[in-house]
Amino acid sequence: MADIGVEPYREITFDADGDTDPAQRTALTGVDATDLVLFAHGWNNTPATARGLYRAFFAPFPALLTGASGVRLGYGGVTWPSIRFTDETIPNFPHATQAAPGPGLDETTVSALKGFFPGQDAAVDAVAALLAQRPDSPEAFGEFGRLSRRLLTEGAGRPGAAGDLAVESGPGASAAILTDDILTLCQRFTAALADTGAVVEAGPPGPSFSIGGSLRHLWDGAKEVLRQLTYYEMKHRAGTVGQLGLGPLIGQLALSRPDLRIHLVGHSQGARLVAFALKGLPRGARNVKSVTLLEGAFSHYAFAKRLPDGLPGAGALSDAQDRADGPVVSCYSRFDTALGVIYPLASALSGDYASELPGLDLRWGAIGHDGIQAVVPCTTLTLTEALRDGVPDSGCVSVDAASVVKSGGPPSGAHSDICHPELARLVLAAGRILRI
Repeated sequence: MADIGVEPYREITFDADGDTDPAQRTALTGVDATDLVLFAHGWNNTPATARGLYRAFFAPFPALLTGASGVRLGYGGVTWPSIRFTDETIPNFPHATQAAPGPGLDETTVSALKGFFPGQDAAVDAVAALLAQRPDSPEAFGEFGRLSRRLLTEGAGRPGAAGDLAVESGPGASAAILTDDILTLCQRFTAALADTGAVVEAGPPGPSFSIGGSLRHLWDGAKEVLRQLTYYEMKHRAGTVGQLGLGPLIGQLALSRPDLRIHLVGHSQGARLVAFALKGLPRGARNVKSVTLLEGAFSHYAFAKRLPDGLPGAGALSDAQDRADGPVVSCYSRFDTALGVIYPLASALSGDYASELPGLDLRWGAIGHDGIQAVVPCTTLTLTEALRDGVPDSGCVSVDAASVVKSGGPPSGAHSDICHPELARLVLAAGRILRI
């Protein structure tokens, strides 16, 4: 088993369909612990990168547990097939490969895309070449749109992914990001990147899309279109792995290790994964004692039994919080520009609802940007309050973590600034492992 600096540590690896290695499942069952913290990464390219993140996040736990009577804490790392563009920085995390932000794709990202979209190597190479060359022609953008969309519709082959709202259709045939004029989409994302500080000029609005008659600046937005298309597949995989993989596995632990208390932690799309694990948890299994969502990249309405703003239906996880025998805690930060700027635009273009004005309004907000919404009751706390007074023993809790989740460059901002002792303490407090 990998050495990540804490013991006992177990790893559980899922494929895109939620299947896992029986030997890893057996090892997890045999962990010598009273409590097991299971962490699911978000954007990631390799198991080694995931382990580096787990090492950094789990590092404060042993010292925090000093004096915690009767607790033997075990640690678990969930790995699953996701992807991170290497210009997405991870603050305070030296194990992450970093690349300077720019329109092109570095070799690491190209290789990761080929693994993420098997059988699509030629399309990935062609897309990378276009992003590097930045041709100044509408025809080149048309070719980019055709190739990049093919990655999702042919390479991944899962355009009907379930979304965060029960009535979502996922990125199917009606999704604007798959069907709208590619130049218009590139302009929208270039403007959004300008809002995050990732690019200097977004260009003027209007039909010309140009600065001085050139279209070259729109390749910044084109790279973001490609990034969002990969997130659609990640979104599907996270839900699938959580509901069909991790949830049933936790249900098996409830039978084989009824004494083992499970604490789920997830970052970004990994937060979506552990949230959907609650949906896949067998009825009657009560071994999940806490869920901590760190900058969750899914709808802030996901847990709502009734949607506001005139939207029909309910959140896709509207009864999931009741399956946890403890609180569901969402940490959010206004400094997360990936979720505050880019995510709402991408969600509005995903075909979730028919809309002629896919603006950045509250319908498209992320749970990691402004917390859990439209759930009553839901306790809202600052991180200082949560660490001083504790969190409720059950129900939904939103924690404003902007006091520590605040560092990171464009376009993602503080999205991955999660390796802090304060957040480790919050996980232990949510699980009633460490009494505040």
